[in-house]
Amino acid sequence: MSETTSRLLPRPTPETAHFWEGTRRKELLLQRCVECEHIYFPPRPFCPCCSSQNVAPHAASGLASLLSYVISAKPAPGIEAPYSIAVVELEEGPTMMTNVINCPQTPEHLVLDMPLRVSFVVQNDEITLPFFEPRDAE
Repeated sequence: MSETTSRLLPRPTPETAHFWEGTRRKELLLQRCVECEHIYFPPRPFCPCCSSQNVAPHAASGLASLLSYVISAKPAPGIEAPYSIAVVELEEGPTMMTNVINCPQTPEHLVLDMPLRVSFVVQNDEITLPFFEPRDAE
């Protein structure tokens, strides 16, 4: 496995393997309950709405809006400051913590409710992270 980043990376588990396999294919996979049709994130082996274990991966649109954020002025391993730590609301309903990229990291540019789209960034052979960028980003 070739390491391309010093960023701290997640370790896939049996419950999250489908999610990370999807991001490697540049596909954002949520989970959908077959019983009540609730779509949710983060991945887990049961529906948080009805507790059914009859759940399946669900391809998301990749569209979101900026719900909340904070701008960090301190670097983190593999991340240069400033950078945003954001919560986005996916078009399908769930929220996701992420970073907003390809945008100046200022309050003037990180506007609440701004339309975003997923942008996949390869970290190494195993992990591709889903970040979000303004929908009008080139």
